Amino acid sequence: MNPSTTTTSPSRLGQFWHKWRFHLNVLLLLIPLGFMPKYFSEAALFRGDGGLGEREVGEVQVGPWSLRLAEFRNEAPRTQGPAGPMKHFNAALCQRCISQVKATYLRIGKPRSLRAAGVIFFGSPYRMGALLPVPKKTQPDAELWITLEGWDGSMHQASIPLSQASPATVAWLKSQGARP
Repeated sequence: MNPSTTTTSPSRLGQFWHKWRFHLNVLLLLIPLGFMPKYFSEAALFRGDGGLGEREVGEVQVGPWSLRLAEFRNEAPRTQGPAGPMKHFNAALCQRCISQVKATYLRIGKPRSLRAAGVIFFGSPYRMGALLPVPKKTQPDAELWITLEGWDGSMHQASIPLSQASPATVAWLKSQGARP
């Protein structure tokens, strides 16, 4: 028998692949397209095209200055490392106070002094960010305190209810059963 004339029938898998390979390859190209809208919305959020965050709190007056505050993501705090649950906030100083403000701090509960003013915002004054730790004993009726320190040494503080700044965090605290 001559080996060149021997024919073998293709396996069932080979038949399936030859029949459907084009359709499977098209499907592999289409699957990533389903994730594109989320990718573009995330990219716009990080670039700042969609504002300061997913949920803007609004203008907060802090002494003679003001800033716009926003919750970066409208979701419960995420647990990250030893500091526990963290919540991301963004802020932007008013145009006239950019040259007057040295530092911006954020804290849950009233700060005792400038040394305990909370986490400092980082970034440009047009779009600053801060990762705020949410203590386990935080009550749902707590306040978010904003401290602005001026180049002249002045310090101004203002507070807003946590329920206004982040309703998702308050709902999360209630589900956690916040303890005093």
